[in-house]
Amino acid sequence: MRRRAFMKAGFAGAVGVGLAPLNSPADEISTLFSPRARRADGPIRLSSNENPLGLSAAARSAIIEALGDANRYPGTPRGPVIEALAAKHGVTPNHIVLGNGSSEVLQMATQCAGGREVMVIVADPTFEDVPGYARDIGLRVEKVPLRPDWSHDLDRMRELTRDAIGPVLVYICNPNNPTGTLTASRDLDAWIAEAPERVLFAVDEAYFEFVNDPSYWSAQKWIGTHRNVLVIRTFSKIYAMAGLRLGYAIAHPDAAARLSSYASGNNANYLALVAASASLTDQAFAQKSLETNRTAMRVAHRCLTELSLEYLPSHTNFLMHRIQGDLATYNRRMREKNIQVGRAFPPMLGHSRVSIGLPEEMEAWAEALRSFRQQGWV
Repeated sequence: MRRRAFMKAGFAGAVGVGLAPLNSPADEISTLFSPRARRADGPIRLSSNENPLGLSAAARSAIIEALGDANRYPGTPRGPVIEALAAKHGVTPNHIVLGNGSSEVLQMATQCAGGREVMVIVADPTFEDVPGYARDIGLRVEKVPLRPDWSHDLDRMRELTRDAIGPVLVYICNPNNPTGTLTASRDLDAWIAEAPERVLFAVDEAYFEFVNDPSYWSAQKWIGTHRNVLVIRTFSKIYAMAGLRLGYAIAHPDAAARLSSYASGNNANYLALVAASASLTDQAFAQKSLETNRTAMRVAHRCLTELSLEYLPSHTNFLMHRIQGDLATYNRRMREKNIQVGRAFPPMLGHSRVSIGLPEEMEAWAEALRSFRQQGWV
């Protein structure tokens, strides 16, 4: 019996213990790897900006097929993923750098920025990884508060780079996490166009696919001519692969080569790579992710509007909204309702970040919030 056939037969036998017989390999995949499989008493997880749909059926099938080769190093599927990403973005493979999630790519960007004398400039608040990595290796971090409209204060950031003597790493998370808000691409373009090469821009576009706004476009336009621009993407959000960990950078070949020198060996695992290949061809799933997010976001908007709770304009799969009272107490009360929501994001301690789940999960969250209003808690 061939190895993959044996794997499938073994799965069918294992599932058959105490369960109804399975009729097809598709049934096996659905039963064993159901994205919605959680204990009846398990929490509704609205805390980590995860795609609530779970892996696409194509990705799950690809993983099943590849399990028999999971004992092998991931060199074989790596090349096809890089080639597929290059084709997707209209570049050559030497523009693409893979990472163990976009988090590793951000770590690589922090390390390659230029040594211990680098100044790292970030928004406040923003995604924590870059300032965290920078502090861990002794780099100076300058935090710049967001503007009143929740965009990056690019003018103040630019002033800091002009005052810096050595190399600078500018981290731009756009749309921003945890606010979900946009910084106009034309303003970022204007800065990149005139910045010296000692200023390295790491532009985090983890939520790129969720944006539908004419003021926003990718910073990828710069990588053909600028070696100081890194565009970072992830499979975690639109493709629901957060647990498999696969991210990538798009960069000028010279910058990509420098970035790659800080990558860990075999940093993309075999199963993540085969799932990525399948996901890249599954546009129906990507569209379903967007449609599900839009539907569930409307549930959140309706509830917050009803309760007159301010919320920020989100272009992502999460939402930042105002609460009343203590955030830790609010989070505890949500846990008592069996709902996990986002952690604290200083200095925005009067806001809660809620990830957008399935529509029915957002209805449960909305009912919990309404009950809090009845108690006078929000």
